[in-house]
Parts: sequence; structure tokens; C-alpha cells
Amino acid sequence: MTDERIEWTGRPSQWQNLGWFVSCLLVLPIPYAIWRWLVVSSTVYTLTDQRLKFSRGVFNKTVDDLELYRVRDTKLQQNVWERMLRLGELTLFTTDASTPEVKLGWIADAESVREKIRHLVEARRDAKRVRALEGGHDLHDPLL
Repeated sequence: MTDERIEWTGRPSQWQNLGWFVSCLLVLPIPYAIWRWLVVSSTVYTLTDQRLKFSRGVFNKTVDDLELYRVRDTKLQQNVWERMLRLGELTLFTTDASTPEVKLGWIADAESVREKIRHLVEARRDAKRVRALEGGHDLHDPLL
């Protein structure tokens, strides 16, 4: 087994909670704002040269892995506020049966993270000698 090299680690931005934070000052109790902050802070994305790991959970923790060679395509979405804050939502379209779409929301410098993922996916596919067919299926996909 080879050692993995961490290429990027990130969390969703707390900017997504701005509305909740303001409403907690005006209407909702402060503990709810603290809870929202904890939920976002406990979400961690780790991109290695082989896979994308995402963990989440305040009390109970869930860790999912996505092998990079399974990524078929990526999409970046930004509204006007996210563009001003240099944030964005990345969507990864995969050949993985359990997670055909992976969304990473409120990512800082999302464009460069998307490019990093794209380059690592190509490198991983070359290393595993995996190529996508025109229909979108991998040659080494066990589901074929």
C-alpha cells in the first residue's frame, strides 16, 4: 500500500450561517447560532493524491471516501455573493454507486480547488490505467 499525500484540506465557510447568526441576534436564541457554527466547523474535506475524504458530525462522526479515479466531471457554481467572497459550491459527478454526486458547499477559493481536483483525477486515472468510455463508464468499473 502506498502512502497518500495530502494536497488540500478545507472546511465550508461560516458565511453560510450569516442569516442564522443575524436572526439569532434578533429572534432565535443564541445557542442555535452556536449549534450552526459547530455543524459547519465539524465538517472537514481532505483531498489526497488518491481520494477525497469528507468527515462531518458534531457528536457522531461520519467519514466518507471517494476514490479520485471515479470522478467523471466537476461543476462549480457561484452566486454573486459567493463570487465576491471567493467562495463556491463544487459538485463532483462520479461512477461510484453509493455517491453518484458529491457536493462541497461554501468552499474558499473554489476555482483553484476544482482545478487541483481535476489534475489529481487525471494523475490517478493514469496511475490506475483507468479510462472512461464515451457512455461515461470506467473500463475497470466492477458494475459493467
